[in-house]
Amino acid sequence: MTVDYTTKYSDKRKTIGLVVERDKSVVVLAPTGTKPETIERFVSRKKFWLYQKINHSPKFTERPPETPFVSGKSIPYLGRHYKLDVVHSPNESIRFSKGKFLLSKDQVANGSEQLTTWYKEKAKEKIPPKVARFARQLGVEYNDILISDLQYRWGSCTLKGNLNFNWRLIKTPHFVINYVVIHELAHLLELNHSPRFWNIVQVQMPNYQEAKEWLREFGEGMF
Repeated sequence: MTVDYTTKYSDKRKTIGLVVERDKSVVVLAPTGTKPETIERFVSRKKFWLYQKINHSPKFTERPPETPFVSGKSIPYLGRHYKLDVVHSPNESIRFSKGKFLLSKDQVANGSEQLTTWYKEKAKEKIPPKVARFARQLGVEYNDILISDLQYRWGSCTLKGNLNFNWRLIKTPHFVINYVVIHELAHLLELNHSPRFWNIVQVQMPNYQEAKEWLREFGEGMF
């Protein structure tokens, strides 16, 4: 098995690590100054693990085609599914009211774009307050919060203290959003996924394993 990979160096890392993204790309995380031959030997030792990750992980399943925007369409929001009602009000953008989504018949062709815009606005409204609350509890400071299209990742934390969150999180339950927020904030204290890192997460969220299991079971459907 030949492994193509990219390498990201960091002054804060002490050990070499591997990440397999949802698009099956392999990223090596290495301490600054690590020799290429050392990285190559590390990847070579991990080939069997990489093979299993790339070929057997359910996160690489094909995404089903999107269902059309018609009355009765199921739309996820904060862990629940709500029905869409196509109405005859002219040029009405998608909105959520009284337990259902409403969309003008004139805007059905733009339904997907409108829903994405609506999701992003709600994510920007609901995620930052959670970040602020858990940051206070952890005693950490962050730089910027970005809500964007991370494609195959739920969140990330940069070396400059910028926190990035996938707008699709707004489709998931509150406890799942809390987990991803805590996960990324914990990286401000511990860069690696070490036992100390998971201890930090567990102190803030004792049931974090339930959130991880939810993402494993339902996360793909949010894309």
